[in-house]
Amino acid sequence: MTEELWRGLLAQAWAALRDDAGGPPDGLDVTGDPGGLPSRLPVEDTAIACAGAALLAAGAGRGGARLDRGHVAAAFRSEAYLRLNGERAGPGFAPLSRFWRAADGWVRTHANYPWHREALVRALGTAGEPEAVAAAIAGLGAREVETLVTGAGGVAAAVRSEDTWRAEPPGLAVAAAGLVEGTEIAGAPPRHRGAGSQGAAGWQGAAGWQGAAGWQGAAGTLPASGVRVLDLTRVIAGPVATRYLGALGADVLRLDPPHRPELPAQAYDSLLGKRSAVLDLRTADGDTRLHELLSGADVLVHGYRPHALDRFGLAPEALAERHPGLVVVSLSAWGRSGPWGGRRGFDSIVQAACGIAMVESADGEVPGAMPCQLLDHGTGYLCAAAVLRALAAQSSRGGTLFRELSLARTGHWLLSQPRAGTVTAGESGGVDPWLTTVASADGPVTAVLPLGQLDGRGFSWGGTLRRYGGDAPAWASR
Repeated sequence: MTEELWRGLLAQAWAALRDDAGGPPDGLDVTGDPGGLPSRLPVEDTAIACAGAALLAAGAGRGGARLDRGHVAAAFRSEAYLRLNGERAGPGFAPLSRFWRAADGWVRTHANYPWHREALVRALGTAGEPEAVAAAIAGLGAREVETLVTGAGGVAAAVRSEDTWRAEPPGLAVAAAGLVEGTEIAGAPPRHRGAGSQGAAGWQGAAGWQGAAGWQGAAGTLPASGVRVLDLTRVIAGPVATRYLGALGADVLRLDPPHRPELPAQAYDSLLGKRSAVLDLRTADGDTRLHELLSGADVLVHGYRPHALDRFGLAPEALAERHPGLVVVSLSAWGRSGPWGGRRGFDSIVQAACGIAMVESADGEVPGAMPCQLLDHGTGYLCAAAVLRALAAQSSRGGTLFRELSLARTGHWLLSQPRAGTVTAGESGGVDPWLTTVASADGPVTAVLPLGQLDGRGFSWGGTLRRYGGDAPAWASR
């Protein structure tokens, strides 16, 4: 695709961030050869736009931002390159997370987490071996499987065409929403954040430049130094956002419930640049500690389904009353509105439902997939950009700010762009220039470096990778 396309996509993304009257700054330079993310859809250009929005937001419009196409391709497939002691840290998709042929089409399931696997098997009334699941699904319609599995608390979607999805109520609700939805509750004064110390990346900003968070940073500070981010996310999109904020200098604390442990491979990839604690919000002590953390936070990012956290006092009105001035960014699969607003979903499930899987089909019959989990990674970078732009807005005019993004809306945005047919793989210099090694208690972890440069300087993941759940649920001192 052309530079014109990714610049047009970047302009759309920047406009969706809501807090800038003009277009995106002109200071983004994209280098490298195209073709790292070959697809029938403009996957590479969309990835550049999403990452570029986050990088420009980090630079607070100062320009001097640079992305390399090879680095973007590697970062949007970061989980594929993660290594622990030189070996893959996990198997990728579980055996029951795949496309299945139903009696009248195809269905996609997701069963990486044990509780989703149990729901799938229970819904189908069969043993958990792939052969038994295949036989059960083959005797049912795709929509019937979707209804049975989601009704049991599992994750599944019938494979639809673009036209079918757009004509159905869930697709209509997604199409009616903005790429980034936002509301504000007035009453909180602007927060004045202080700059932290120089980060591990050795950021060399000019003395006194205005940082992405809206404060006047001193020379040597990272763009998000001094910002505290409470992270209630998992599975790529949210972790991509919060680990990028960590690479930009934010103090990111991830909280996980003890009864829903993270998968090891996901933990290594998603904990880069942040700390990790376990906290049971269902207990009185856990609830108290949560709100103590929120009282000291600047940002809350969560990936729970809409309204799932309301019972913990995290509904917008309650947050604005108890923690005024907070920036709250939420991510979900399908968005807040429509009949699927409370439904579980992942990137692969959204691809299946909204028509992307059939667009990527090699033969028009068997569903395909994009070369990366673009909906997860792209939404993650848009989330990071939304955080940074909302922080700047809060520092300027005050209020408690809320932003909402969804994988399905990112998918709708992608499907609405021009296409040039199948784009084949281009020349590649390999991923080695974009890899780094981070120490961990379990051995060296190989990961893709944080994306982009500002003023010729890149970023890093900081020091030793923290052990999952190994930190206290407390903020580091500023």
